[in-house]
Amino acid sequence: MINIDFPLHFDSFGRTATTGRDDHIRDLIEQFLFTNSGERVNRPDFGSGLLQLIFAPNSPELAATLQFTIQAGLQRWLGDVLEVQALEVVSEDGAVRVFLQYLVRRTGEVRTDEFVRGLS
Repeated sequence: MINIDFPLHFDSFGRTATTGRDDHIRDLIEQFLFTNSGERVNRPDFGSGLLQLIFAPNSPELAATLQFTIQAGLQRWLGDVLEVQALEVVSEDGAVRVFLQYLVRRTGEVRTDEFVRGLS
């Protein structure tokens, strides 16, 4: 199976860049987290809406709601690939950080990744 790297770019040979399975899973998570609902054609409910948190007032209730929504979305869209074990969403100084620990179903490996987006 060929996995196209995200974000889309070309390799040194001028071909579409590809990536390994583990990096591809991380790319899939990143695409889900930083896509707003309604951005995908024929999948209007794909995405977490996380980027809206950058401009919203921070509160424990908002963070808890986002964590629940993100975990449900990851289970829905990527549940056949991974199992979420721990998730934390933090908003600070115009940046959003997501700490995610998950089990890769294919290998049984537990991975931990951090995803960050913020204002430049």
